[in-house]
Amino acid sequence: MNLEEYKGVFIFAEQVDNKISGIAFELVGKAKDLAADLNTTVTAVLLGSGITEKANELAEYGADRVIVVDDPALETYMTEPYTHALSSVINEFKPEIMLVGATPIGRDLGPSVSARVATGLTADCTKLDIGDFPLKPVPGKEDEQKHNQLLMTRPAFGGNTIATIACPNNRPQMATVRPGVMQKKPRVAGATCEVVSYNPGFEKNSKYVEILEVVKAIKDTVDIMDAKILVSGGRGVGSPENFKILEDLAKAIGGEVSCSRAVVDAGWKPKDLQVGQTGKTVRPQVYIACGISGAIQHLAGMEESDLIIAINKDETAPIFDVADIGIVGDLNKIVPALTKEIEAFVAAKK
Repeated sequence: MNLEEYKGVFIFAEQVDNKISGIAFELVGKAKDLAADLNTTVTAVLLGSGITEKANELAEYGADRVIVVDDPALETYMTEPYTHALSSVINEFKPEIMLVGATPIGRDLGPSVSARVATGLTADCTKLDIGDFPLKPVPGKEDEQKHNQLLMTRPAFGGNTIATIACPNNRPQMATVRPGVMQKKPRVAGATCEVVSYNPGFEKNSKYVEILEVVKAIKDTVDIMDAKILVSGGRGVGSPENFKILEDLAKAIGGEVSCSRAVVDAGWKPKDLQVGQTGKTVRPQVYIACGISGAIQHLAGMEESDLIIAINKDETAPIFDVADIGIVGDLNKIVPALTKEIEAFVAAKK
């Protein structure tokens, strides 16, 4: 493999029902930072049927080029045609870096594509940088240290340690990235870019599946990743009934309720509301942690919040290490009192 042939930072622009997913714009934003370090460009790969007109949406968030594979075989996500399409794009255009969102689709597609193009894949990354690998030169082997490598960081061993991984000998360097971890760039309305149409051709084979029916579930929960204010509860809330006081606070301040893994495991709240390494990564303006101890797995999902307020009766709880404001006490007394004060303040302003 001639590594010098591979240039540019590529991202897979996931779309569902011809609507580009938010993770695509987040990946473009991070790709711009990586491309700046490498003095190269950002290319988004958009796969689907009847989606060519969506290409400029990616330009508005910073893509320098969009490669569109528009074919009826890609109307609904299936592993084989999407793997064929993306791996063909990689083999034809030879990107140095290929980023995929760690969504249900991306977690299926990424490994399939990396195997098809014979490269490595670091899954569920929370940080990406350009740097040297090994991070520190090995004494006596300083000349073997490689520069301008993609350093892919992810939690390992249940979140108890952080691993930084590189793929120095194969291209592209591939990673799946957790939604909500990277930040998209400000949108530039009306921006355009080069749009390249490419189609490798599709023939059904034994790897194709037959879709008999698509059933769309209607969820009665909000997407906590979009919330500006989150009131989050942990095991310390005490019971599912006690979440009522958190819901009252969230309503008073115009926020939403979320929770820790312990709450989901106990069956108190659905997994869609879980924040943390095995849940969702959130970046609200305000994150109020109630009865959450602050295990590293939970912190990984919320520590980038603008303002963190922690309420816990255990003054040694790790959550206080990341909190901007810490309140030691009984949440069953503090939260209702806080809600009452906020409601009174709002009423006085009307």
